[in-house]
Amino acid sequence: MSLINTEVKPFKAQAFKGGKFFEVTDADIKGKWSVFFFYPADFTFVCPTELEDLADHYAEFQKLGVEIYSVSTDTHFCHKAWHDTSPAIGKINYPMIGDPTGTICRNFEVMIEGVGLADRGTFVVDPSGKIQIVEVNAGGIGRDASELMRKVKAAQYVASHPGEVCPAKWQEGEKTLAPSLDLVGKI
Repeated sequence: MSLINTEVKPFKAQAFKGGKFFEVTDADIKGKWSVFFFYPADFTFVCPTELEDLADHYAEFQKLGVEIYSVSTDTHFCHKAWHDTSPAIGKINYPMIGDPTGTICRNFEVMIEGVGLADRGTFVVDPSGKIQIVEVNAGGIGRDASELMRKVKAAQYVASHPGEVCPAKWQEGEKTLAPSLDLVGKI
């Protein structure tokens, strides 16, 4: 079963951001767009490149009203240690959620059972708490924050323009489509 249009399941976890620990729950994501960015583990290889890329684009996501949540099965203490020792991770200003029990990973169906790590899963959640985009990559394939940004803009556009859809490669400001019988066989 797909997670598209399903509501984020309840969760409560500790996170690290801006030198502080704090609690994050499913209630905190209501009313705004959110990205849950799962990765296998702190102190690894591909993960810091992805998280740094997100950090470099974080201000742009914030301008769109989007909060980024990185999530791994490491603890919030481990996130702090990584943040304090890695120049790439030191750039992060978004919440880094610790999920040592794997509850959130299982809720989003990205837990690699028997290993205790998360797959590289990206989920875009709308303000009502429903998942609108799901993408899961194999462990060796890093993600691109610019492409994620394009997808978030498309999801926001479709949500605010009922009856319109965004075609492949759509960029903000470009023409959209209004599905109808008139388009059948003409695209």
